[in-house]
Amino acid sequence: MGFNLENITKQQEIKKEASNKTSFLKKEITFFGHSFSNKIKEDFYTEIAVLLKAGITLKDALELLQKALKKEKHQAKLKLISEDIVSGLSLSEAIKKQKEFTDYEYYSIKIGEETGTLTKVSEQLGAFFLRKNEQRRNLVGALTYPAIILSTAVLVVIFMLQFVVPMFQDIFLQQKVELPAVTKVIIYLSEMVKSYGWLVLVLVIVLLFLRPFLNKKIGFKKAKDKLVLKLPFIGDFVKMVYLSQFTQAVSLLTASKVPVVNSIQLVKEMIDFYPLKNALEEVEQNILRGQSLSESLSLHDFFDDKMVALVKVAEETNQNEFIFERLNTQYNTQVQQRSKLLSTVMEPFIILIVGVLVGVILIAMYLPMFKLSSVLG
Repeated sequence: MGFNLENITKQQEIKKEASNKTSFLKKEITFFGHSFSNKIKEDFYTEIAVLLKAGITLKDALELLQKALKKEKHQAKLKLISEDIVSGLSLSEAIKKQKEFTDYEYYSIKIGEETGTLTKVSEQLGAFFLRKNEQRRNLVGALTYPAIILSTAVLVVIFMLQFVVPMFQDIFLQQKVELPAVTKVIIYLSEMVKSYGWLVLVLVIVLLFLRPFLNKKIGFKKAKDKLVLKLPFIGDFVKMVYLSQFTQAVSLLTASKVPVVNSIQLVKEMIDFYPLKNALEEVEQNILRGQSLSESLSLHDFFDDKMVALVKVAEETNQNEFIFERLNTQYNTQVQQRSKLLSTVMEPFIILIVGVLVGVILIAMYLPMFKLSSVLG
């Protein structure tokens, strides 16, 4: 059983002008708690699937979920969706009116309604957000401890440059000791911290405050994503996270009998990582030119050889859903393993860097002291 994507696209174009005004709020990760978080969406879709499978009508299911939510703003959101359904709209049309839901969710539910598989699609969306939340927790867990260590290390180095080095500098000036090159460099850095330290601190705070607004800018988002991808250890880990999301999304759409080109188009609406987004754009164009999915994927470094080989097998055996499920399982396993490895590797690496920096500062300060003691002796 297939579906008519053209009908969905026409409805989408009618509402596109209004949706453009809130595109920033449709990102896969939301901030400041003003909308449905991924955790709430996980519970929402999972419980909708359970209630529909139990034979409860969609309206009654939404009312039950509304009562189960604790926050009034979330209850009000479900009440609006329920009222739209009572007025004659479908679930996909109702959530489309709410800025917290992405085009990817709208299309997925619309497909489920047109193919009679809304329960299955809701269940798969719940599983999608479950996996996504797990990956986010893995990423946060992997980076939190190293980030704390790195922040502490930076504060220690700044403290030494701000307060400890100037004390030694005064002694050297009074005694007119000839300073080694390394000591001159450390003193120069200390003077830079004293002169511009507060300016740098204010700049960092301003950038953190402006981050949500800067993320609206496509140029800034592209530059940030490219930088993240090039970071050692972290870049490969983030890439694996998005490959896992990509394979899970394609598996969900393939199960709903969505054509390959349409799957790529829909996944682009969900992915908020420009290196993958740009790669999928080129993959889509290559498929439209007549190339197979595996051939199109092989033209980009973002997709590894394992994925290309298995997708080629899927095309030859007509097992796309099974292959993408297997790929998703493998990538998710690798994400969990690498999250533990990332935390394990970065901790001693950061400690080593801190030790070297502190050691260099101490050596730079004590070398003139040794020379001074020999002169006095």
